[in-house]
Amino acid sequence: MLARCTLGFALLFAALFTHTLAAAPRGLPEGQQPADARLQPPKDLNGYFPFTPPATASEWEARAAEVRRQVLVSQGLWPMPRRSAPNSVVHGRIDMGDYTIEKAYLESFPGHFVTGSLYRPKLKADKYPVVLCPHGHWPNGRFVDQGEAATRKMITEGAERFEDGGRSPLQARCMQLARMGCIVFHYDMIGYADSKQISYEVAHRYGKPRADMEGPTDWGFFSPQAELRCQSIMGLQTYNSVRALDWLLELPEVDATRVAVTGASGGGTQTFLLAAIDPRVTVQFPAVMVSTAMQGGCTCENCSLLRINTGNIELAALFAPKPLGMAAANDWTKEIMTKGLPELQQLYKLLGKPDNVMAKALTHFPHNYNYVSRAVMYSWFNKHLKLGQPEPIVEGPYHRLSGDELTVWDAFHPQPPSGDNYERKLSQQWATDSAEQLAALTPKDKSSLDEYRRVVGGGWETLIGRSKLGRAQVEWKNHFKRKHDDWIEFAGTLTYKAKGEQLPASFLHPGERWNKQIVVWIDGSGKDGLYGTDGSPKPELMKLVKAGYTVASIDPFGLGEFLAPGELPGKNRKVKTERQFAGFTYGYNHPLFAQRVHDILTLVGYSRHHEERPTHVHLVGVNGAGAWAAAAAAVAGFDVDRVAVDTQGFRFAGLTSFDDAEFVPGAVKYGDVPGLLSLAVPHELLIFGENGQVPEPVAAAYQAEKQVETVQSKPNDNRDATIVEWLMR
Repeated sequence: MLARCTLGFALLFAALFTHTLAAAPRGLPEGQQPADARLQPPKDLNGYFPFTPPATASEWEARAAEVRRQVLVSQGLWPMPRRSAPNSVVHGRIDMGDYTIEKAYLESFPGHFVTGSLYRPKLKADKYPVVLCPHGHWPNGRFVDQGEAATRKMITEGAERFEDGGRSPLQARCMQLARMGCIVFHYDMIGYADSKQISYEVAHRYGKPRADMEGPTDWGFFSPQAELRCQSIMGLQTYNSVRALDWLLELPEVDATRVAVTGASGGGTQTFLLAAIDPRVTVQFPAVMVSTAMQGGCTCENCSLLRINTGNIELAALFAPKPLGMAAANDWTKEIMTKGLPELQQLYKLLGKPDNVMAKALTHFPHNYNYVSRAVMYSWFNKHLKLGQPEPIVEGPYHRLSGDELTVWDAFHPQPPSGDNYERKLSQQWATDSAEQLAALTPKDKSSLDEYRRVVGGGWETLIGRSKLGRAQVEWKNHFKRKHDDWIEFAGTLTYKAKGEQLPASFLHPGERWNKQIVVWIDGSGKDGLYGTDGSPKPELMKLVKAGYTVASIDPFGLGEFLAPGELPGKNRKVKTERQFAGFTYGYNHPLFAQRVHDILTLVGYSRHHEERPTHVHLVGVNGAGAWAAAAAAVAGFDVDRVAVDTQGFRFAGLTSFDDAEFVPGAVKYGDVPGLLSLAVPHELLIFGENGQVPEPVAAAYQAEKQVETVQSKPNDNRDATIVEWLMR
């Protein structure tokens, strides 16, 4: 890197390469691309998602907090929407002999209804445990009827015992849990049974953009506008689960210390997600879903950001050390006993509760929540909810009700509005709530600035998905060196081994006159941006070098040496699927914007922690790299000193396609580019591209830190020269 033999760099230098005109010297031989894992096809939901337990409990505490925030951000629940009154309605009590069923609905967002069946036991108790029962993708959901022929086949195969239990395994589990002394809420997933405000076709079968649902101020789910605000069907379902639990725990007869959740398949996904983010859940049993293999194939089980660098095993592990029981079948969960469970057992042992995790492999059955699987769940809940039922628990016959008997809507309880207009209204309502919460967080003093950083800064940390790096994590290999009269050029590669990332990099070094300061200069064209058309470093940058500064740059991912000859920078790559849903790509892969921010952090970390101990590292982003640099500064903290960015007036809100190279899910929710810039406080900040104005949240953050004099906004005239003078003053 910083290039002078007297500073101990001699061992870093390799053979010289010919300097080509009109471009930065290459960090790799001509025709060779970086050895970078990101050049492989993007990961999809059918990948491999192992879980590596930590070495210590404290390591797990830190990791769990990070992943839990990732879940909340991905669901659009960081911060949690402001909870309105549930305005619950319970009616139509049906006496089933030893339990009752009531029709219930409540509002999660005002005007958006969670619908379901409320089962109550007739067993006498002072307080009752509660069980939330989300369902998976059974036809008609809560109203499912698998038919006589299919049920009789399951009975002959030992999967079911009674016909009504086989025809509706969903009612069967609720009935049995009520007989065991639990209050059970069996609620609809979006698009099923009574939850028709957003249709099944939209929620679960979305595949192509809907032009009339992608307006800049009037949009629906799955649109770029929704993705930019972390609005998803999955997030809405998760929030429905949270609000259902809010409502249940308000019932005076409920024991808030005994709260369980169970569901299978997509209901299993909802089970472990709710348990991961809501500390009120005390025991869970996700069936046929927790796996290192396929992570959930529906649009309702996927959303942007959720499974980047994690997977369903770790998401379930967020519940540790509370009781986690699971069932597997002859599906993607069939290897749970050897892939997933041992690692969970290791974690639970580390946390002192080895008996609190269990899985039962019932691989002689296909994907199911059948009588045999339910029996495992009953025993698990009996033990951990302290129900006191004699074992073994045998699910008995019951009288199955039809959809007409269970529906919550009737002449006195009319079905609420639905369709495209309703969907747009709900999306706006959610966005307005987020915007108002963000506005309320505008910092006014040190305390409010800390909270702003926790929420907005924490949100951006998740969107970016990379923390700052130390030098020990990065390896430099020199490929090019050219000495001039009083300065030196270097080019080579920076390799971040842990992630398999390799970056072509260039350095302009002042030799013996080095003042121990490094300027990381990031250009939207890559390291070629250091050079003019004549192949020489730009005069403004040479002024820095002559004054003793080292100037460093890279080709961020997808630029410069990452491109084949003649290839132009491209858009975000998408996973192979005909369904044009952002969550299938960004649920498992960082967007290109974030990857480029990672690369800047690699260079910053290497520079800051170099063995020659530079005193200052400054960060500059220009010509399309302004937002990248702002994002890197937001994460890098005191690894950078001064920050100069040219935003060029860019706003994420103006993007209209989720494969745009600048697209970042959630970017608008967390304040767009001004939100990023505000997180640079208290560093000295020089802004271009904003018409000479300091954006309001930036000014507020610097005012709260009492650092108003350290932020400036300048017109773009002589931008580079202005930056250089500012750095050198």
